[in-house]
Amino acid sequence: MGDGRDYGVRLSYAVEREPLGTAGGVRNAADLVAGLVVVLNGDVLTDADLTAMLRFHRARQAAATIYLTRVPDPTAYGLVEVDGRGRIDRFVEKPDAAQVTTDTVNAGAYALDRVLLDRIPAGRAVSIEREFFPALLRDGIAFYGWVADHYWLDIGSPGTYRQGQLDLLAGRVVTDVAPRGVRADGPARDMAALGPAATIAPPAVIGAGSRLAAGARVGPAAVLGERCVVGDRAVIEGAVLWEDVSVGADARLVDCVVGAGVQVGPRATIGAGAVVASGVVVPADACLPA
Repeated sequence: MGDGRDYGVRLSYAVEREPLGTAGGVRNAADLVAGLVVVLNGDVLTDADLTAMLRFHRARQAAATIYLTRVPDPTAYGLVEVDGRGRIDRFVEKPDAAQVTTDTVNAGAYALDRVLLDRIPAGRAVSIEREFFPALLRDGIAFYGWVADHYWLDIGSPGTYRQGQLDLLAGRVVTDVAPRGVRADGPARDMAALGPAATIAPPAVIGAGSRLAAGARVGPAAVLGERCVVGDRAVIEGAVLWEDVSVGADARLVDCVVGAGVQVGPRATIGAGAVVASGVVVPADACLPA
């Protein structure tokens, strides 16, 4: 994203020379910010209305506000209890079934007064969930939870990462971020080279500079990065391919995630749940997972 000029903003970067944890990383960037600070977890896909969250924050005269979302099973997350006005009563990190008292969990978006960042020790790993937030409660800081029913998905695993891609394709996430490349239902098909009888079944997005050979089929529910090459009669369905992937003739890639620069040999099959790391060569006739 560079310096942000392509997006109408100015971007600066703070680099952690060693991992500093979910709070230590925020503290590491504190010198770049002032006033009200918004923190977003990078492994969350959501269309939450952050403007509405900031209105809530100001209306409550809060010093800190967390976005909370409802999930069917909160045991994998940080459970958060709030009172009738939204003030936070209690945190239970990764509760077992007997500790579940609510379905609202920490959704990974925070509004924080800049002065609160000075409470985070500098230069060491600090957990925002286990150290920083509980300390705010203990010290009586005006701390609130904003509960909203928006699309929300933790994309911190390959399976949920792929699900997020498919949800974006299906329009389940509200966004105005347009992918660069060919949409199966759009007018820009000339951004990819299509061989005879090659088909793109919507929903699908194909990165610029990609080539589909004769009889190849991409989609439905497929995402290809830039400069991918799909061989004769190869099939890609329900799969996410990063850039510069080469797929041999008659190969089948279904419900999988394939990293950048992967070479898939002819007649190979990469099946449901498989994750292929960048740069790997998959031999001809191979079957993954075995």
